[in-house]
Amino acid sequence: MSPVIPITPANATKSCAPVAAKCSLCSFNRLCLPQGLAEDDIARLDQIIARRRRVSRDETLYQTGDGFHSLYAVRFGHFKTVQVNQRGEQTIGGFHMAGDLLGMEAIGNGQHSCNAVALEDSEVCEIPFSRLQELVMQIPGLLQQFHRTMSREIQREQSVMLFLSHMRAEQRLAMFLLNLAGRYAQRGYSSTSFQLRMSREDIGGYLGLTVESVSRQLARLRQDGSIVLNNRDLRIIDRNKLEVMSSGGMAQEFAAVA
Repeated sequence: MSPVIPITPANATKSCAPVAAKCSLCSFNRLCLPQGLAEDDIARLDQIIARRRRVSRDETLYQTGDGFHSLYAVRFGHFKTVQVNQRGEQTIGGFHMAGDLLGMEAIGNGQHSCNAVALEDSEVCEIPFSRLQELVMQIPGLLQQFHRTMSREIQREQSVMLFLSHMRAEQRLAMFLLNLAGRYAQRGYSSTSFQLRMSREDIGGYLGLTVESVSRQLARLRQDGSIVLNNRDLRIIDRNKLEVMSSGGMAQEFAAVA
């Protein structure tokens, strides 16, 4: 049986210790591993977090082939996960924001299968996986939340497969914007006004579209009055139109250009 991970007394200090993250003080703990845990269990989770790590814009958190040791909870900022084929072509696997966990794809074989790149100056909480494994055996609620988190990632991957296999270009983009709006709403931000942290090239790499197609579809959404877009600042004007479009309606008005 694994030893119980103790809670370090408040007056216990170590010289040169890394800055610790406190899950109980994090604005996004309801989306991350502490969701639904009692205060004592959150305090035990605090104790296994190795450090908070700053990642500058365009810096890589981990790379394909790196050994797997830790999961990373996004504290603030945005990341993209990128796979590169033998021809050097990039595929965007996902976009991640505060409250998301990075690195779960490496649990199976102990090696990362993608690059995690910061889209802006960001910060993550580093969670050593070996210590997390010990703790989930002691806290059933933490194990349940970890399973829920993994389930969300699987559902997200399935959504991407749906984008690429069945949806037209305008459907993919409309669904992407609605999904992004919903994720911001979960975090207490506006669901109608937000900034696109990713480039048009990244959006195309995620949705399986060319940069030109993404630009054309965004221009048509502006002309249709569905959105207002100024550089990367986006405002949803007519959510209903986006919902109709994402379900396959308005196909004649928005011919797909893949």
